[in-house]
Amino acid sequence: MFLSTATPPDKPPVRIVSLVPSQTELLYYLQLEAETVGITKFCIHPQQWFTSKIRVGGTKTVDVTRVRALNPDLIIANKEENVREQVEMLAQQYPVWLTDVNNLQDAQQMITDIGRCTYRHTQANTLVQLISEKFTNLQKNVEKLSPTFAANSRRLRVCYLIWKDPYITVGSDTFINDMLQKAGFQNAFAHSTRYPTINQEDLRLSACDVVLLSSEPYPFKKKHIQELQEALPSTTIALVDGEMFSWYGSRLLLAADYFQTLHQQIIG
Repeated sequence: MFLSTATPPDKPPVRIVSLVPSQTELLYYLQLEAETVGITKFCIHPQQWFTSKIRVGGTKTVDVTRVRALNPDLIIANKEENVREQVEMLAQQYPVWLTDVNNLQDAQQMITDIGRCTYRHTQANTLVQLISEKFTNLQKNVEKLSPTFAANSRRLRVCYLIWKDPYITVGSDTFINDMLQKAGFQNAFAHSTRYPTINQEDLRLSACDVVLLSSEPYPFKKKHIQELQEALPSTTIALVDGEMFSWYGSRLLLAADYFQTLHQQIIG
């Protein structure tokens, strides 16, 4: 939605500031190189933008003064990733498109909406179609990969960790949870909401088959597998690419194939 105006721009924006990494990558996919003038320090894709575009702070520490200096005619923000007060402050002066993405369907609608806002309707609609095809094929292939679990009417129970000291996982009302489901897994903490804090005993009691250690926001490494394996000797523990589970723009084109490969590796 626009916070400062009721409708999308009546002409193509020429000075866009993106406050969300996955949506910055989407702007690149939509070939908005010249139009995108500002990004955050976490917008690491594409690499050439990360090194050449003006950075306006972090997703939760936006430098409002720097954004104002860019005089944007469109700011793209996200309900979860950005701070409400900062977004509302910017919306008093500039058109802000605020996204809210909690599942694949939301992500596809977001892509459509940004395509409309940036006058890249055709490219955005084509991308949505390609993503739909990828995830439809994923669902078919995952079912073939898991005959044993399918026969027992259950999926692999998974705990997805995004932080350490304390451990933080994901609940049912998150985009990551929807990606876990699409990847053929059952979230062992789906009974929780948002991002619950847990400990090793919670992990043990969850009876999860697999613990997935994300590469972001906490950069889990191989040494963390060893630490957890001692407490969970019969549980499979694996490092995963967090961008594939949490970036909801054009990276979804890569995510479906990644999930299929990951599922196959875990099933063995």
